[in-house]
Amino acid sequence: MTHETGHNLGSAPDFDLPDQNENIVCLTDFKDKWLVLYFYPKDDTPGCTTEAVDFTSHLKDFEELNACIVGVSPDNKDSHCKFIKKRNIRITLVSDPSHKVSEKYKVWKLKDFYGVKNHGIERSTFLIDPDGNLAYEWRGVNVYKHVENVLEKLKELQ
Repeated sequence: MTHETGHNLGSAPDFDLPDQNENIVCLTDFKDKWLVLYFYPKDDTPGCTTEAVDFTSHLKDFEELNACIVGVSPDNKDSHCKFIKKRNIRITLVSDPSHKVSEKYKVWKLKDFYGVKNHGIERSTFLIDPDGNLAYEWRGVNVYKHVENVLEKLKELQ
């Protein structure tokens, strides 16, 4: 079940991670813009593909609201590039292989998949305002209609 919270959540944790083109992406790159920072478990898996494709298909709507979208997973640049090409993804994907940023955002969790316990990403999305503050967060995200919900929340907060 998705857990949502909003308003006055404090400063967003800073990050600096390489994107699919090996450019370093930092929180400060988005000063004066809204940022949708979403964490997902793995490139080219069903839920993650749905989420990336949905964000891509609504990219123009987000841009019209002065918002950028960045996806974060532990996958490396090569994995991101294959995923982007295969699914025609047009959003920035960054790599967090050491899960340092995932830990800052408290989305690196012990997960139990049919009795097998492994650490991994809890699918989560953070809406960061133009001043670098956390405006809203969704944890334990179900991808169905999630992108539309993020878009609606962004409109509501502007």
